[in-house]
Amino acid sequence: MNNMDKSAARAEARVRRSAITPHDRDGASTKAAAWFLKDVPLQKNSIISAYWPLQSELDCRPLLNALLSNGHHIALPVVTARARTLRFRRWQPGDDLSKGNFGVFEPLADADEVMPNVVIVPFLAVNPQGFRLGYGRGYYDHTLRVLRETTPDLLAVGLGFSAQEVTYVPYDENDEPMDWLVTEQGTRRFQR
Repeated sequence: MNNMDKSAARAEARVRRSAITPHDRDGASTKAAAWFLKDVPLQKNSIISAYWPLQSELDCRPLLNALLSNGHHIALPVVTARARTLRFRRWQPGDDLSKGNFGVFEPLADADEVMPNVVIVPFLAVNPQGFRLGYGRGYYDHTLRVLRETTPDLLAVGLGFSAQEVTYVPYDENDEPMDWLVTEQGTRRFQR
């Protein structure tokens, strides 16, 4: 497997995700949130990191609001220029966000830094073994690897559209598998 394989797969996955019709997008976020709350095992008062939706990603904000209502804490990832490991800052509705590296919205620098025990990850595509095709910078893979060393019960949960499930995703030893997949059509737990 080489970087060209991943680049071509990313381009194809972006087209596939962008082609999801408004009809198929309608209600998908709410349905995915319901599946997540029903099936993904969470400890009481979990700290859950999620992403702020960009472009054609599944909007996870309905899930974030539901998790907050259930007593959990939410964090958003922060990309730092010098490190490949993401940092996480607490977020709640109404908090200001700033546009950080790569155009990603992040909590302000004065927000409390926290350590999540659940990381909700975006993806372009995912295969039946739980390997995701990300955006190519390796932040989530590197961060999951580091967190799994210090937080053995860490859950990595992919959140996206069912149309993003594919039979093949190029991956290598640098890629970290997810523990769960949540879409508008249901959940799947991956064996590791």
